[in-house]
Amino acid sequence: MAGTLAHPPARHLPLTRHTPSRGPPLTRGADSGPVRVAIVTESFLPHLNGVTTSVCRVAECLRDRGHEAVILAPRPAPSSYAGYAVHGLASVPVRQFPVGLPMGAEVEAVLADFAPDVVHVASPFVLGASALSAATRLDLPTVAVYQTDMPSYIRQHGPGAVGRGAARAAWRWIRRMHEMADLTLAPSSATLDELQAHGIPRTALWARGVDATLFNPGWRDDAGTRALRWSLAPAGELLVGYVGRLAPEKELHRLAALAGLPNLRVVLVGEGPTRHDDAATLAAAGVDAVFLGSREGDDLARAYAAFDLFVHTGTRETFGQTLQEAAATGLPVVAPARGGPLDLVDHSRTGLLFDPDDPTALRDAVAHLAGDRVKREALGEAGRRRVADRSWASLTDQLLVHYATAQRARSLVGWRTGS
Repeated sequence: MAGTLAHPPARHLPLTRHTPSRGPPLTRGADSGPVRVAIVTESFLPHLNGVTTSVCRVAECLRDRGHEAVILAPRPAPSSYAGYAVHGLASVPVRQFPVGLPMGAEVEAVLADFAPDVVHVASPFVLGASALSAATRLDLPTVAVYQTDMPSYIRQHGPGAVGRGAARAAWRWIRRMHEMADLTLAPSSATLDELQAHGIPRTALWARGVDATLFNPGWRDDAGTRALRWSLAPAGELLVGYVGRLAPEKELHRLAALAGLPNLRVVLVGEGPTRHDDAATLAAAGVDAVFLGSREGDDLARAYAAFDLFVHTGTRETFGQTLQEAAATGLPVVAPARGGPLDLVDHSRTGLLFDPDDPTALRDAVAHLAGDRVKREALGEAGRRRVADRSWASLTDQLLVHYATAQRARSLVGWRTGS
């Protein structure tokens, strides 16, 4: 979608207060040679999720363009990635994921030693907050990439007033963190609006790329894909696929609405803390469901290619990377008309958006496409064409422009205080 990738209007970047005498000299900008980037991420390998994927693809593209980088991530982590050193930091396990501890002194020491031109903070919350503080003390330009709707997750896990209060506290923390950043990037227009509504300053839009060389319709002719499809649909069942973490925020209970649709099987790819609960919920509803577990690389691409259509159920997505991967594979996408999917699904052109407040809307959308193969194929092809130019290379080029914006912002003396 062109609107997703366009640069936001100037009102998102109110960098108007400065001291003219200093001027805006850059160190090594996106258009003046190699850039040194310190990437600090709340999540990294071996744990796979949207944050990890984004960091890995950006690192690969920075390498391919000859830039220099270091990655700071919670342990366990590999010692290097894409030819860059990975500095592992202390962490504690939370819901099967390592959460980095606030290692401010250690982070500051790494940043001071590497001397980056810009600090890229991926989905900051705990470790990222330490990085933003350290970068501020070192007077380093910072770009914070907002990816996880933590307030919604917290509210979902807290009862009533407790959850609402915790969500408000989370927003106060997020605002405090992002006030330290020279630029905050949102992955979708809905998220950008939400950040601005909560008083997050200096925001801009930066979407996500998709690997169309990995995810593409050509996998349907692969012997492994054909074997997988035969095992999942021996009687020619229509395969409705989901890919993602199995967790409360994904709202997979919505798939129970598909019970009773004829000749249809739901296939879920992914792992997470609610796998057993999700399986029990769908079984109790009478949904014919298969859980394939976690898949990566070619095996994940084969899974997408085995599906007939793709369904996403969560209403708290800041973006929705799996929707792009499904579209690149040529699948029509059914998703809630809320959050990130609003930018990714063109209703009745590349897929269908359903009203998440209507308990029958998801079922109606799937039933409509299940009975019309021609429309499924037309929507899938339109979706594939739409994401064809959203490569990680092009998105990294945009990111380099945002890095330069942060460098200019940091060079303007007094722009935050008005001095």
